[in-house]
Amino acid sequence: MDDDLLSALEVANILKISRNTVYELIKRGELNYSKVGKQVRITRSEVNSYLNSTKNNSLSTRNAASSIGNITGTIRKQPDIQVVDSNIRGNEFIICGQDISLDLLANHLGTYSDTLHIYRSYLTSYNGIYALYQGHVNIATAHLWDGELDEYNVSYVKKMMPGIPALIIRIGKRRHGFYVQKNNPKGITGWSDLKRMDISIVNRERGSGTRVLLDEKLRLMGVIGDYIEGYFHECKSHLTVASLISHGEADIGIGSETGIMNVNGIDFIPLQTECYDLIMRLADADRQPYKHIMEILASDAFKLDLQSIGCYDTTETGKIIWN
Repeated sequence: MDDDLLSALEVANILKISRNTVYELIKRGELNYSKVGKQVRITRSEVNSYLNSTKNNSLSTRNAASSIGNITGTIRKQPDIQVVDSNIRGNEFIICGQDISLDLLANHLGTYSDTLHIYRSYLTSYNGIYALYQGHVNIATAHLWDGELDEYNVSYVKKMMPGIPALIIRIGKRRHGFYVQKNNPKGITGWSDLKRMDISIVNRERGSGTRVLLDEKLRLMGVIGDYIEGYFHECKSHLTVASLISHGEADIGIGSETGIMNVNGIDFIPLQTECYDLIMRLADADRQPYKHIMEILASDAFKLDLQSIGCYDTTETGKIIWN
């Protein structure tokens, strides 16, 4: 029955993900839940609604908004789920980005001050930089590849933050590539497979670093994305893309290696090493807690935490890439 109450483990089995990933979906507001005593319960209809929303490119309010106009709905306090107003510059410190490394950063930063209220916004790379330019967030993160220069983030920050000097600091490097079904039944090997007529994809939303990477690769190959089956089937997270691939909804999903750590039935084909960077206004760099963030990123403790997750190259973690 649609009104059946399911445990997190039962939902995990249905979605073919880990129980911890179910809790992450709840935390991000992608799954609604109820509390029965101290136990989390999710209705079967809610699980069906979540699956349908990913299949139909839903823009429902359960997902983080992908525009500045909807930024209020994307900001959640760590570790509680709490929506705050988009106006900042008080005691609210907003870190913008979706990667799990930012959870580590928030945890380290949380030990610095009991009065600093740290929040996470799940805006995409492109929209995060724009939010920083508009003064809606304190810190942005990005992994935006420039196909002409074969570099990450610098050219975008230059163009998107005119007149505002910025500092770009490396969080780490990670591999980006294709998600395919286990054992790669279609024999997919690289970007050129996107030209095949028998291939369908699940895409990421406009403004995400993954979407920019795909569109740049297609542009350089002279391929029009509109003609690829599934190009307009957009999802808002690596996890959702991977889950759909595991269910056979498409042949290829694009995302980072970290995005499939908790998803079964998926193989990963690495295609590119990408740079994931933190961006702040240069005027803030000599102020707290920004100075402390720079110290955290350069610390051995943060690098060890990042390495413990796996899939990260920390050789340049904490390095100032551009100012």
